[in-house]
Amino acid sequence: MADAAAKSSSLTKVILLTLLAMLAFAANSVLARLALGSGGMDAAGYTGIRLAAGAVALAAILLASNRRTAKLNGSWSGAAALFGYAIAFSFAYLLLGAGTGALVLFGSVQLGMLGWGILKGDRPGALEWLGLVIAFAALAYLVSPGLVAPHPIGAGLMIVAGLCWAAYSLLGRGSKSPLSDTAGNFVRCLPIALVLAVAGLALHPATAPGIAYAVASGALASGVGYAIWYAALPHLTRTRAAIVQLSVPALAAFGGVVFIGEAMTPRLVVTSVAILGGVGLAIVAAERRKAGAR
Repeated sequence: MADAAAKSSSLTKVILLTLLAMLAFAANSVLARLALGSGGMDAAGYTGIRLAAGAVALAAILLASNRRTAKLNGSWSGAAALFGYAIAFSFAYLLLGAGTGALVLFGSVQLGMLGWGILKGDRPGALEWLGLVIAFAALAYLVSPGLVAPHPIGAGLMIVAGLCWAAYSLLGRGSKSPLSDTAGNFVRCLPIALVLAVAGLALHPATAPGIAYAVASGALASGVGYAIWYAALPHLTRTRAAIVQLSVPALAAFGGVVFIGEAMTPRLVVTSVAILGGVGLAIVAAERRKAGAR
């Protein structure tokens, strides 16, 4: 009985941590739209404050976790990918809704990582190809011209952000200390973040809510969110970790409707189902293929 109770408590903890992490990741899209969509901040200043707040929060979390062994790791290539993601993300959200932006971002990240695997010699099976084709076709349809299509420049910038995050994820694969690496990468971005924050605030005076949204995005949704995610990640298989992230665009779209009043268009609903379903099919099929080859 005691073992069963302990397992149940552990499972509940993992589920709670995973849910909190996904809510934090989705909050990044909502917070960006609240700040940038309302004109409360410019994209450069928002990026600078977000990265600086994230660096401070992650360094503090790392130090609090173990003062004796706390160490900032990471790499300059990882920091460059992180900065590319952050700056493209901010400028994209000047032009995109929260749900649309999160969907384009997520689709680009997953397709970028799967595409890199194919370039490096991975050979997907029929179901994986089917999932990839469905997801890519739906993403292409989402960003194609039309009365309700997202802004093409905004969509293009978000695709760049997604590919930068895919590169960041690939660079960090196999990390023995992801929290330390992430904190180190954020700290490496700190000098340029401070320049962007000062220049952005000087050229485009920000509102108090705008600054608060940027700080919350960096310190809470990014810093605390990553710390929570890395606490849950060791208890999830790679497939489960990828699948649960399918919830982020849906949560961001829901947050956009509730907190910003954005419309949930039929085009967004249909492409969301197709992109997330296609990526999910490819991930599950790939895991089964690799398991069968062992």
